Amino acid sequence: MILVLRALGVGDLATAVPALRGLRAGFPDRELVLAAPAWLAPLADLVGAVDRVLPTAGLDRLAWSGPPPEVAVNLHGRGPQSHRLLAAVRPHRLLAYRNAEAGHPDGPAWDDDEHEVRRWCRLLHGYGLPADPADLALRRPPAAGAPAGATVLHPGSKIPAKRWPAERFATLARALAGRGHRVVLTGSAEERELAGRVARDAGLPPEAVLAGRTGLTELAALVAGARLVVSGDTGVAHLATGYGTASVVLFGPVPPAHWGPPPDRPRHRVLGVTRRPRSDRDWAAAGGVGSDPILAAIPVDEVLAAADEAERAVRVSGAIAA
Repeated sequence: MILVLRALGVGDLATAVPALRGLRAGFPDRELVLAAPAWLAPLADLVGAVDRVLPTAGLDRLAWSGPPPEVAVNLHGRGPQSHRLLAAVRPHRLLAYRNAEAGHPDGPAWDDDEHEVRRWCRLLHGYGLPADPADLALRRPPAAGAPAGATVLHPGSKIPAKRWPAERFATLARALAGRGHRVVLTGSAEERELAGRVARDAGLPPEAVLAGRTGLTELAALVAGARLVVSGDTGVAHLATGYGTASVVLFGPVPPAHWGPPPDRPRHRVLGVTRRPRSDRDWAAAGGVGSDPILAAIPVDEVLAAADEAERAVRVSGAIAA
């Protein structure tokens, strides 16, 4: 049995897809168990490499029972806490980045200045396992009533510093609707009020607000069949990458070089920050004062132009395929 720790969110799981598939290829006959929040199980099913999810919220404890796993893999972080959490279930072998504090001298060295997808592929490569950073495609879920061809705007984020101002989203929504887009607004239940305010200011009907009304499978189906996605650096942006849906991602305070879509895919456009990332402490401080300044400076016209470019790339690639 292979136990993999990635107890984080949607974007975190999406960026770990190549590593998870690499583990499946490296251990084809072993059960692969993903320690992650229970609510991520529908997305784990769309990866196509995970056999089951072990519900795990954060790094407090692993609800592990039975014999020790043959291999435990830390796709969660650099340690030491995540290393220790996996070591506590006494795996026969731990695959993780080198961390002396956790008593783990094995593995490659951690690199702060690295894209999240490549980070976990490099970890596997260090142990002689395959992993292709380009292997990001997700399985398509059943449509499940999701409106096809909608333009998805996602104005929220758990980190306030990563939110483009709501009034800009409203202006963008109005402009896109005027161009014939069927605009819908997504988000969590806690972001429903924000999405509703954007819809009202844009002159959209109440039914355009899908925030808090879609489960993870429905959200994935919505993004998979969407015309366009515009969001901050959130899980929805990673779903758009996984489904090859035209997207514009607004970055701040973390640069796209660390969390953005592959730069060689013209269907996905990135705008915003280019500097090195802040520490978690700086994120928290920025979160108390609204949008990151560079993110807040992105004008609506620039987003509209990027959206046109992303949609044009879809038409070109479709013509080539035909």
